[in-house]
Amino acid sequence: MPRMFLSFRKPDSRWMRDRVYRALSDRLGADEIFKSGQSIPPGADFAEILRRQAAECELMCVLIGPGWLDARGEDGVRLLDRAHDWVRLEIATALRAGNRVVPVLLGDATMLPDASALPGEIAELARLQFLRVPETHLPDGLKHLGDAVTALLSDTDTGPAAEPGHGTAPAAGPEPSMTMTAHVSGGGSAYQAARDQTIRLA
Repeated sequence: MPRMFLSFRKPDSRWMRDRVYRALSDRLGADEIFKSGQSIPPGADFAEILRRQAAECELMCVLIGPGWLDARGEDGVRLLDRAHDWVRLEIATALRAGNRVVPVLLGDATMLPDASALPGEIAELARLQFLRVPETHLPDGLKHLGDAVTALLSDTDTGPAAEPGHGTAPAAGPEPSMTMTAHVSGGGSAYQAARDQTIRLA
């Protein structure tokens, strides 16, 4: 089961999306990444697979390029406003499952959408800390993305619990909770959560 799910809109920033996929595949291994074009075999029930993978992934990266928010169908209706839009369904499924979801902004000028511009079931996306892959510094941006994704997946790893009486120290009392504050520029949002560190992202 791939641990990471790449959510994307096909017409949006295709060449950058392909570079992101190749870079992450080189870093993590292609088997660790679910990408619909590569990961769904011919003849499979793609709807069932997409829903299951979105619900069970440890990390979903939502690739957002300049055309992601306002992409429209032939009838002029914005795709995100359709209840059956697959991008919307993927994100909503991962959020409901409590999975970690990270917006990844493709390009130098792409902004994180405001909550008011998103359907209610995925409006939370606008409050999540994003990563950016800038076009002008693409190799550095891809390396930074790979480092961040590797760290996030490592953070979800849990080792086997130690058995009592095998040389382990007595369990310490609960640590006092501290506050993590993310300061974001360029269209992001600031948030606070019970964590043990402070993060500052430019």
